Order: sequence, then C-alpha cells, then structure tokens
Amino acid sequence: MNPAIAWENDPPSAVTLPQIQCLDQELFDAVAAEARRSPRLRRNHNLHAEPELVQRLLNVMQPGTYVRPHRHLRPTQGEGFECFVVLQGAMGLLLLDHQGEVIQQVRLDAQGPVRGVELAEGIFHTLVALAPDTVMFEIKQGPYQPARDKDFLSAYPPEGTAEAKSQEAIWRERFPSGG
Repeated sequence: MNPAIAWENDPPSAVTLPQIQCLDQELFDAVAAEARRSPRLRRNHNLHAEPELVQRLLNVMQPGTYVRPHRHLRPTQGEGFECFVVLQGAMGLLLLDHQGEVIQQVRLDAQGPVRGVELAEGIFHTLVALAPDTVMFEIKQGPYQPARDKDFLSAYPPEGTAEAKSQEAIWRERFPSGG
C-alpha cells in the first residue's frame, strides 16, 4: 500500500513523521561565521549521521582555503562519485591528471550559468572559494572513513604550509572575478 494514501485516512503522529532540515540563510550565515573563524577557512555542516551510506553536507568555504588535490576511490565501482551544487557564492573546480596538471576547470556559481556538477569516481580535483561565505551542497557515498576517504595527489603540499597558501592563490587567479 502506498504510505501517502494510508496517511490520508490515518495521519501519523508528529513523532513518526520524517524530520526535515531546512537549508536557510540563517544556517548558511552560522556555518559561514564558523568557517571565517577556522584556521582552515572552511567548515562542514553534516546533514547525515556518520554511519549513513550517503553523505549529505554543506561545505562552506572562504577565499584562501586550500583543498589539497585528491580523488575518491571506493571498493565498489561507482561509489566514488561526488556531486557539488553551489547555493551561495562561487567556487572554482579544477580537475587534474595524475601528474598534477590542470586538465579542466569549471566555475560553479549560485547565480549560474553552471551551479553544480557531478564528478566521476577517481578524478583528481581541488576546489577554490571565489567569493566570501560560499556555500556548497555536497553528496557522496558514505559512510565517511577518514583514513580511506581521500587519495591525495602527492605533487601538491599538505594543508597548513606556506606552499599550500601560495598554490591556492595561483589556482584562484585562474578564475577572473565575475566570470
């Protein structure tokens, strides 16, 4: 029986209704404030619980945050995808080959024309925030396992180094303001 039809005749109590999480400006502003205070200049806000099979999160980034190039590999083919949709601000996505050369770049902007992408498994990539308080909705296969989540591209420095800061600035310059 279709649950929606059953509800018409016998509505569930409030405790059995699915919860909703609103993605509103108040939430964006709160997470953006945390990102500005963070040494990494970014902050995730998970919409999922850690053991869930689908990770759903807001990733709020400030210009200057460094995302070391990485790819996602999973034991089962097709589980290493990522989907990004910019809800506020703008972000640059860079795709890299195995030697670390940029092979494609895409500007994702909440005002369009491109607002989001789905990235195939095994593609090395990095992101740069192009506007303050950029909010991205991200979906990828879970559960999150920090030790196995990312395969980093060794040609690039780890976070927190002077080299990383310089590299992020170079990448950001690839995306002219407003275009």
